[in-house]
Amino acid sequence: MSSRASRALVWMVVVVCLGLVAAAPASAQIYAIRDENGVLTLSDKPLGEGAQTYAVRGTASVRSTRGGTEGVRSSQWDDVIDHHANQHGIRPDLIRAVIQVESAFNPRARSHKGAMGLMQLMPATARDLGVRNAYDPLENIRGGVAYLRGLLDQFNGSEELALAAYNAGAGAVNKYGGTIPPYRETRDYVSRIQGKAGSSMGSRTVIYRITELIDGEAVVRYSNQRPARGTTFEIVQRHRSVE
Repeated sequence: MSSRASRALVWMVVVVCLGLVAAAPASAQIYAIRDENGVLTLSDKPLGEGAQTYAVRGTASVRSTRGGTEGVRSSQWDDVIDHHANQHGIRPDLIRAVIQVESAFNPRARSHKGAMGLMQLMPATARDLGVRNAYDPLENIRGGVAYLRGLLDQFNGSEELALAAYNAGAGAVNKYGGTIPPYRETRDYVSRIQGKAGSSMGSRTVIYRITELIDGEAVVRYSNQRPARGTTFEIVQRHRSVE
């Protein structure tokens, strides 16, 4: 696509966005980037190196990519989500709900606090998880699911508390005695994800954390199947899944 055509397409979408949102400040900026497949992403947040910036002036503001695609779900990463969810003993629907609420399945999403990608990993968290490129969906999902698993372990398998910690930090959950912090944003966040992932009512599911010795090294895996006798394991999560 020529640069002239690209600019025309950007402004066409900008005009559409302006027609969809309510009146706001007199000026705003919109960021645009096109990936290697030619897919154009627009956002009111910086999209990283290579993004073009456009000044939008008038009586309306541009809706962000993160909020503007609420309700949209992408299936292109289903296999990746299922793989890591099963590996860590987490409901795949819970992971999908986290991604929907965090980024609306936009792999280039970036919050004003610096959280990045599909599961909105903060830079320090990404480094701790060995995620080198948080905008790579495969790395982001791998790291985000591992991070959520760690929070589930920390809070005895409670999805509510793990989600609250994902949003507000584990320190905030501990500060309020192991309960959801009284922050409106955090409570809304937990409620929205539970609404999308399904409540914890229904048939009982037990998640086992299994430790196996492989080539002299302790390897941990998760399963909803009771381990064979003699296997080292512990129950890390009990929940009721939706029928």
